[in-house]
Amino acid sequence: MSRLEAKKPLLVISEPLNKDTVSQSLSLLSGILKSCYGPAGRLKQLHNGVGGYVCTTSQSSAILSRLSVSHPVLSVLMASVQNHISRFSDCGLFTAILCCRLIENFKSLNVAPCTVIKISKHLLSLCMDYLKSEACGCRVSVDFSSVETLLCLVRSILTSKPACMLNKTEVDHLSTLILKAFISTVPCHVESNAVLGKCVTVPVKGRRVVDSTVLPGLLIETPDIQLAKPLTVKRTCSNMIKIALFCVSMSGDCFNPEEGTITVHHGISLETLELNQLLNVGKQLVNDEVGLVVCQKVIHPSLKQYLKENHVIAVDRAGLSLMEPLSQMTGSKPIASIRLLSPSCYGSLKDVRIESFASKHFMHLIPNDTVVCSLILCNRNETAWDELKRACETAEHVLQLTIKEPLALLGGGCTETHLASYIRHKTCSLSTSSFRDIDCSRTQYQLVADGFCRSLESVACSLNHDDGEILTDMVYGHCWFVPSGFPSVSNWSDLVSKCGCGITGKTENLNWRLLQGQFDSPTVQGCPKEPSVKVADFLTLDCFAAKCSGLQVALETASLILDLSYIIEDQN
Repeated sequence: MSRLEAKKPLLVISEPLNKDTVSQSLSLLSGILKSCYGPAGRLKQLHNGVGGYVCTTSQSSAILSRLSVSHPVLSVLMASVQNHISRFSDCGLFTAILCCRLIENFKSLNVAPCTVIKISKHLLSLCMDYLKSEACGCRVSVDFSSVETLLCLVRSILTSKPACMLNKTEVDHLSTLILKAFISTVPCHVESNAVLGKCVTVPVKGRRVVDSTVLPGLLIETPDIQLAKPLTVKRTCSNMIKIALFCVSMSGDCFNPEEGTITVHHGISLETLELNQLLNVGKQLVNDEVGLVVCQKVIHPSLKQYLKENHVIAVDRAGLSLMEPLSQMTGSKPIASIRLLSPSCYGSLKDVRIESFASKHFMHLIPNDTVVCSLILCNRNETAWDELKRACETAEHVLQLTIKEPLALLGGGCTETHLASYIRHKTCSLSTSSFRDIDCSRTQYQLVADGFCRSLESVACSLNHDDGEILTDMVYGHCWFVPSGFPSVSNWSDLVSKCGCGITGKTENLNWRLLQGQFDSPTVQGCPKEPSVKVADFLTLDCFAAKCSGLQVALETASLILDLSYIIEDQN
């Protein structure tokens, strides 16, 4: 077949970062993400060009998955950040904003990209060594024997999502519930190969947030349940309820044509054969004293009726998402064939009850020793509920990461400014041999280090959306926010009460430095100290693992983009 259109040549773009379109697109993306950052971040509404669902959010996972970019440079950046989010759930905006600022600052330097990359790798190693050392002044240890730090961690996540529309009472209530749900998923008897349980979120929209609660076990929605009649379920002689879990359809459908063809003799009904097989399965379940049958798909009405007559509860259309937690909670093995039924596949439950929330009815499966729970999550409307669900999932993931590495970093911009202060102090004392090893001059190293520190401080500045001044103190290197409306010559000590993370107050005479507008001439300062006294009841904290990964991903992605010499694009 002849071509209708001549084949186009490859589009080759040299030095892509020098193009105005890339700089403008990068600046636009950075502006969008910076405006979403922190508890006072501005919301974004995202929808496609032909209408449909409108997402109102300020969370990076929702924004980046719905933003469409055409330039390869931005695609690389967004893919890196989305991969970080898929692994850690948190610090996505931090990673993206820092990466954009690093590219912008490094690109403006009169230093070869290969030299910038070598120096930035050294700076990253200095940061990671410091963050993982006992001397680090911007991290706190998480003690799992006390819930105080864990509550601060969860509370910090919830308050950073303004689209959830939560007040302080609701934040406190949900923080407690999320932590309670997480603790219930931790096994009581820890072994070398211990596995955390599951927390299943049950949506209830149109109700107050404080109506949310946590229940042990699982809730399965059963709209056709008859509340008027008492729930009778068959039990074994040990007063337990035996459960069979099916992941195969029990609807009695005939074979799938995609599986091949079969030959049927005259007068034979496939539907009858299939139904007889199902009823035989029902008889075996009754004989084996099974009290509850849960099917991922559909159960034939005749089989349902037979099981009901024999005091066996049958629940169908449970869905794929409940199969794993059901199996984990009850010890049952999902049965994949109605022709191979082994009693060893059965599990057990302590009790089955009926629960009602709003207009929904649920069957509540209560296990003997649970590592599975249900979080009944309420919010006023669908938009706020969707955002809250994402925030709760992030909080749960952060707690899981924290149990592996029981550390947290100071939030509210304090880790960024503290780390910048540390790097500025550290780079002033580097020996000549260090520059020789990196193959750069002292001037080049100082230029790149300053660009790196300005990028970190720029992320902290992104938390401010009200045009107030932003300070860092010269003792601890923490971030302080001044309310808008005061002149830059004010006595700062009269205008601030505590730093961004809440750990430091104006308990002593501190020297200040403006962050905004004074990046070009930073004041030389000593190594930042660790505050000796905590002044806030609730600290603002960040996930240690997520923020460390975000720092690394941002710097490595910026280095990758700076190293791009050509973009070759097939236009056909």
